[in-house]
Amino acid sequence: MPNVVFAIPGNIETASGGYGYDRRVLELLPAYGIAVSHLELPGSFPAPSSADLAVARSLLTATPASSVLLIDGLAYGAIPATLIEELSRDVIALVHHPVGYETGLAEARAEELIAMERAALALARHVVVTSSSTKRTLERDFAVPSKKITVAEPGTDPAPRATGTGTPLQMLAVGAVSKRKAYDILVRALVPLAELDWRLTIAGATDRDAAAVDMLDATIATARLGDRVTLAGKVVPATLDRLYESADLLVMPSLYEGYGMVLAEAMARGLPIVCTTGGAAADTVPGNAAIKVPPGDPQALSVALRDVLENKKLRIRMADASWDAGRALPTWNETARRIAATILGMSV
Repeated sequence: MPNVVFAIPGNIETASGGYGYDRRVLELLPAYGIAVSHLELPGSFPAPSSADLAVARSLLTATPASSVLLIDGLAYGAIPATLIEELSRDVIALVHHPVGYETGLAEARAEELIAMERAALALARHVVVTSSSTKRTLERDFAVPSKKITVAEPGTDPAPRATGTGTPLQMLAVGAVSKRKAYDILVRALVPLAELDWRLTIAGATDRDAAAVDMLDATIATARLGDRVTLAGKVVPATLDRLYESADLLVMPSLYEGYGMVLAEAMARGLPIVCTTGGAAADTVPGNAAIKVPPGDPQALSVALRDVLENKKLRIRMADASWDAGRALPTWNETARRIAATILGMSV
């Protein structure tokens, strides 16, 4: 049975799509013949201090020489190539999306991270990505050969179909408040729709990006929408289930997504969707289940939201298409099976 050490930066219980993916992979790989252990790297990645990088080097080099190292991309993209060469063992990189493509990075830092990740990926034995879009990005921008990449999309748990609320129409956005999630753009898009009867709940941690939270608070205040926009913060799974159940529409204004697990969760519940085409989001949802607009365009987002909010028949058609698409989403067992097959294939 292959022995895998899964190296992940920070607290594995962090509420995010990427950490949720990692937790499920750790849980399910043993069922497919893979002995896997979790190695926690410093949480400062992808911007580790010199001290944290030294800790990571010590932890990684101390893993058994016979093991396969599976390293989450949040760390892998910021690990110097010289350190990867020191490991002298098979390394698989798990890339949710390139770290240098994170919104808000200074241009010089983004270029530095992209160059580091390109060099690191060249040394990986194999690369697992969470979407076909990320695979194309790595082929095009990071010179990773197609044969070296496995797509293992996130799984989606079955869920009951949302019943919605109807009056007022409940919009739901899910994900930690950050510049990349672009919730301030969403609020700006809602200003011209003030005469319509709607409410918006944003469910996601507010302790990750203080500047983005401040910007969102200021945008809500300027728009005078404080009585219609609720920042729910980080919510427990049961609360999130209730929010999905009562929602009439899922909105995702992100500037970039490596997959968009929230979109899959919405389809599993049969919600109509308005989202951007940032990154993999353009591919995750079929066109008949969503209206898709360019990222960072509040006017286009406003037009799309108006179309859906004002047209009940359109919402119903989109909801039916979303529910049908949700039935065909991959399960977490399929995700784990694809990764296990990659690991087992390396030993052949």
